[in-house]
Amino acid sequence: MDDKNQNRNLILAMALSMGVILIWSVLFPPATPPVDPNPTDPAAVATTDSAGNDVTLTPPSVDSTATATAANAPAAQPVAETERLEINTPSLSGSIALTGGRLDDLMLRDYRETLAPDSEPVRLFTPSGEEGAYYALYGWTPAGTLDYEQVPGPETPWTIEIGDVLTADSPVTLRWDNGSGLIFRRTVSVDEDYLFTISQSVENTGESEVRLAPYGIVTRHGLPSDLQNFFVIHEGVVQVSDGTLNDVKYDQMPDFDYIDREAANAEITEVTGSGWIGFTSKYWLAALVPQSGQPFTAVSRYIESQDIYQTQARLPAVTVAPGETSESTTRLFAGAKEWETLRRYQDEEGIDRFVDAIDWGWFFFLTKPIFWVLHHVHALIGNMGISIILLTLFLKALLFPLAYRSYVSMAKMKELQPKMEELKERAGDDKQKLQTAMMELYKREKVNPASGCLPILLQIPIFFSLYKVIANASEMRHAPFFGWLTDLSAPDPSSIYNLFGLFPWDAPMAGTTMATIFIGVLPILLGISMFLQQKLNPAPADPTQAMIFSYMPWIFMFMLGHFASGLLVYWITNNTVTFTQQYIIMRSHGHRPDVFGNILSTFKRKKKSE
Repeated sequence: MDDKNQNRNLILAMALSMGVILIWSVLFPPATPPVDPNPTDPAAVATTDSAGNDVTLTPPSVDSTATATAANAPAAQPVAETERLEINTPSLSGSIALTGGRLDDLMLRDYRETLAPDSEPVRLFTPSGEEGAYYALYGWTPAGTLDYEQVPGPETPWTIEIGDVLTADSPVTLRWDNGSGLIFRRTVSVDEDYLFTISQSVENTGESEVRLAPYGIVTRHGLPSDLQNFFVIHEGVVQVSDGTLNDVKYDQMPDFDYIDREAANAEITEVTGSGWIGFTSKYWLAALVPQSGQPFTAVSRYIESQDIYQTQARLPAVTVAPGETSESTTRLFAGAKEWETLRRYQDEEGIDRFVDAIDWGWFFFLTKPIFWVLHHVHALIGNMGISIILLTLFLKALLFPLAYRSYVSMAKMKELQPKMEELKERAGDDKQKLQTAMMELYKREKVNPASGCLPILLQIPIFFSLYKVIANASEMRHAPFFGWLTDLSAPDPSSIYNLFGLFPWDAPMAGTTMATIFIGVLPILLGISMFLQQKLNPAPADPTQAMIFSYMPWIFMFMLGHFASGLLVYWITNNTVTFTQQYIIMRSHGHRPDVFGNILSTFKRKKKSE
């Protein structure tokens, strides 16, 4: 082999190696460093002007035209030390802290942390002072002559005025008298699913008017412990503002341009019509939802010194005259991102674009209908694994005309291979002569070399959308398939280490290096399906290229081995159908793929190179 060919092969090998490294770095980014789970919760400042509309992050003034400021001050008492009001609904359990009136103890009855029979329900909200604190706080902020001691804050001792337990049928009302002529009440109701309604009122029994503004805050201390950090899953802020969807990942929040007085990086959006804002994860959502048509200020902020993430809904300030009462009603969604539930809230409660809390991605016009089909197939069959297989088969059948054109073009190109080799021998080193001869050959045989690529390119967005749907569907969580595959959202639990359960010792724990090396049944089937698909065609004549391509299926087998089982079921099905389609079409056009011979030649080449 001459130096020119050696250099070309070296560059090709380096490019392919860098491609593998790049894919690995995207799919498996570095782990997030641990954070302090119990930081102090600083003040969260929000301001409006005297008309209650514009937002400027400035300290409150003392005159009647001052700005109103939303505050979320020091951490509340731990759950065990705070008197509480029980929450008990068909979907939720937990409690509200009377100190501060925080909704900070919430579990989802229909979802368990693990598949173990005695597993605890999924905890969505956790009190401040505990590891992974995550909660919602509502209140009023002072303006004019009021100060923070005259409005309810994080340490306000609320009392129960109406109700003993918050249920879907019985709201509760909390009361606090500030001793200076203002009586605050907070009525909390919840439906049978995940939507709370919080009505805050202030009664002015004093002799002068007061000015103050209502707010809602969702606060998270540090990053979530179950952060996926996976490129097809959005985790962080999700927001709809006047019909516009905006999402920001947690690691982007420190880069917000605006710096407020608490040295917090903030992003501020004025919502004039309708919208909502909150934090989303793969399966769960906590979102502040003002009433439809209610103007508000949506704020996302990150306080680096405390490692605190916040979303806020700040409503315009109101003036309450003596003897009058002002009331403000907002909502809070806290629960699972179930498609049917989100769609019902969108249609019946008027929550704009609420189904977009699910991460549909750039190809939403494809992911939404694909999910619709998967959802209804699963509802009909009851087995998510079979539903994934049937959906993959349906899409492959739908795209078969495109695939057929692609495979036919490839088959025709293979038929022309001997004639192309003859042209190369005749042309010698004259590249222009060779190119002209090939173009004449293509024209004479009515073959377009590019026609095989276009159908494949058109299929890529569709199957990426299917991949994204499977990665994000809440129905995947703890969904069983067959046998040992009891959770399609988790990696294959089988392992070569114990010969897939035949030996009397446990497989390596998921997430460890041993589990990555000693893969399970599905990853091996994935590698085999990729290998067989590759062997439909002879290996490249260049030994360097042949070596690199022969290793690719096995490299990806280990790289993708600890992905969710549902994704592997999809990939294996897709590879198997693609292999079958290509094999049949190639044979129908006179080309007989020698799969077995190509496999033997691979091993012979390896043996010869050794």
